[in-house]
Amino acid sequence: MLVTAGLRVAPTAARVHFAVQALAGAVWWVGVFTSDAVRIATLGGLTVLQIAALDIPLFVVGSGLVAGGVRWALWITVPWTALVAAGMALYATFTTLAGWGALLMVLAAGMSLACAVVIVCGRAPVEWLVTGPLAFRTAAQVGTPLLLARTGLQTLFFWGTFLGVIPLLVAVLEARWQLRLDLPPGVPAVGIVLLIAATALGVWSAVSMTVAGEGTPLPSQMARRLVVTGPYRFVRNPMAVAGIAQGVAVGLLFGSWMVVVYSLCGSVLWNTVVRPLEERDLEERFGTDFADYRSRVSCWIPTIGRAAHPVH
Repeated sequence: MLVTAGLRVAPTAARVHFAVQALAGAVWWVGVFTSDAVRIATLGGLTVLQIAALDIPLFVVGSGLVAGGVRWALWITVPWTALVAAGMALYATFTTLAGWGALLMVLAAGMSLACAVVIVCGRAPVEWLVTGPLAFRTAAQVGTPLLLARTGLQTLFFWGTFLGVIPLLVAVLEARWQLRLDLPPGVPAVGIVLLIAATALGVWSAVSMTVAGEGTPLPSQMARRLVVTGPYRFVRNPMAVAGIAQGVAVGLLFGSWMVVVYSLCGSVLWNTVVRPLEERDLEERFGTDFADYRSRVSCWIPTIGRAAHPVH
């Protein structure tokens, strides 16, 4: 088992996923053949026998073989899963049928691809996320006004992409795939209030990062100084907290449970993959100052009573 930037992932764990996937696939096919409700919800009007003739050996049996350590089965099962996911997504989008089948297969395809990478590489190569243009680099000394402009542009791009375009696409697919749930009438109003509060926190955090840290939120233009002022006095990652809260707020505003789940999954991904890489870089650059700061200020829960003091 390899330890990479605080994230422990072994090929064995990835094979467990394929074992669960094989079992889930087998149970699902039993449901398809024995329950009209399962068949309609996941396959719509598609021909069951023709799909089963391919999917049972390529998906169910193939996943079982991968779980048993047969590496070559990856090159059959993973592409087949991706192909089925794409086909089901298109079918559900054009017909509004089999939405649950499309959603489940898209999730299976994503997880299968991630686990295949772990098995092939022998580990989770999370360092790929911070290579090339996204590698950690200290920002150049260009002055606060230019850094604020860069921070503003970065913020607009990331908010527009991850809080605008992607949630809108998810919400549209949720509606098109007939997966929407009836939520209480006051939910959008709660979303508006949460979005305003989270956006204010995000702006405060970004400005503090730029002014006090002489850097931007982008990894390739990291702060030159350890930032422990502003919202960083109370929580170590206020921009992440703000972003996750914004995502949940957008989901509530859209009335979309899938957008809420998308945002929460993003928080898990950030916490388990991105945060360890970022904190390793901070510890290498700021040493005991960062270690002391990390020991006194929580990552997620505000530590009002033990707020950090500026580091000189």
